[in-house]
Amino acid sequence: MAMSIDSDMCTACGDCKPVCPTKSIASGKIFFKIDAGTCTECDGHADSPLCVDVCPSGCIAPA
Repeated sequence: MAMSIDSDMCTACGDCKPVCPTKSIASGKIFFKIDAGTCTECDGHADSPLCVDVCPSGCIAPA
């Protein structure tokens, strides 16, 4: 399973990108995107997805 970003809610603040241990978050044209192929929901790195923990707009949820 992977996380996804709701583009309607994403403010493109960039807080999520540096905390991703698998480097699955990239800048899109307007907002950020999560690569579902490499996102592990931080399994083995943290108890919960780090991107969700730092997202101020609450736009990241399980895909």
